[in-house]
Amino acid sequence: MSHTTALHLLHMQPDTRLLATWMVRYRTQDEGEALHGLLRAAFGTQAPQPFRYLDEQRGLLAYTKMDAATLEQQVALADPQAARILGLGAGQGQDGYRLRPFPTVWPQGKELGFEVRVRPTVRGAKGEQDAFLHAVAAADGKEGAFVSREAVYADWLRAQLCQRSGQPSQPWQGAAELLDVQLSAFARSRIHRHSQAGANTARKGRTIDGPDATLTGRLRVNDPAAFALLLARGIGRHRSYGFGMVLLRRADG
Repeated sequence: MSHTTALHLLHMQPDTRLLATWMVRYRTQDEGEALHGLLRAAFGTQAPQPFRYLDEQRGLLAYTKMDAATLEQQVALADPQAARILGLGAGQGQDGYRLRPFPTVWPQGKELGFEVRVRPTVRGAKGEQDAFLHAVAAADGKEGAFVSREAVYADWLRAQLCQRSGQPSQPWQGAAELLDVQLSAFARSRIHRHSQAGANTARKGRTIDGPDATLTGRLRVNDPAAFALLLARGIGRHRSYGFGMVLLRRADG
């Protein structure tokens, strides 16, 4: 693969007071679902993803294929309430959103630091399950068995980047090699998801309890084109709800 799509890094500063009010009004405690809905209201089918909401001071980051002119047009047409909550009303500049080109061509062998918030789950007999709990159940009764949450999640992350035996190859697999990984934050969180409405059925909601992990470390770029696709796509499930965005920094940073 030699062709890569232009990628931009979008920074927004949501109004936390307005966001909290919106969440109460629409009866949701799931911040990811709220921001997903607001981004869809603001940008429609071009809603930026993956995204990551850091905190009130650092705001929200997202990767997008929209350039400055396209984004300006989308902001002009955005739902006014969504635009106010997301901090889009002032336009691009010091008091509004910021957009800058993001590299899509990284040299093969380039070492980079990374951080990614993920939902490390696997598919089991009971559906989506925490990869750590799945590993604990698999090791139950084995002599000397000790299961490390950090090690399980590191292996899970490697599996996202590598082609797994018996599984169809995906264009982003093999993008990078993990040099080291640390579990820098962990919590269990509940996320709320809606199913798509059918011709004769209404949308149904369901609450999913699961892991919410932040992994940091260093990686080495193996395939520059695949790595560009990986950044634009994100890692794991629930990528349009605040998970899976790979943030990069200098390897020595």
